[in-house]
Amino acid sequence: MNIVGDSEHFKQPYDNDDDYISKTSFKKESADLQDLGLKLANLSKSQLNKLDLSEELYDALLATKKIKPRTEAYRRQIQFIGKLMRGEDIEPIEQQLANLLNKNNNEAAKIQIFEKLRDKLLSDADVQIQALLQQHPHLDRQKLRQLVRAAGKELAKGTESKSSAELFKYLRSEIE
Repeated sequence: MNIVGDSEHFKQPYDNDDDYISKTSFKKESADLQDLGLKLANLSKSQLNKLDLSEELYDALLATKKIKPRTEAYRRQIQFIGKLMRGEDIEPIEQQLANLLNKNNNEAAKIQIFEKLRDKLLSDADVQIQALLQQHPHLDRQKLRQLVRAAGKELAKGTESKSSAELFKYLRSEIE
């Protein structure tokens, strides 16, 4: 037996195994799945309903809502969700989650646009109403003027303005 030339002696049992996953990469994959599980656990029940999840994973995510966050039980539940997710096809879940979160971000951006538009109308009513009607001729001039006038009066008193909220709803429903 030639010790120097015997390379079979130094081979590891996993050298020819294509399915071998190192302990480090397994831990990283498990941590990534737990992070995704935590993102899913932070969604509301209505948001979870929009996702295509297995019944077991869905039930586990709903169970996290009953557990107090930042406790050992919560941490174990998130680990369990990560374990369940190993058997799931993750790519569609990630894509659906990204679409859902992007939709929420788009919704927040739309709300900001309408709030700015309302604030412009309240600051310089006549000019802004005229400019808005040029962009959106289907809007009712009289209704806009009434809402802006009522909101201005309520805001001058210092109370929270119901008319301002109505103006926001009107703009959002008619322009979208």
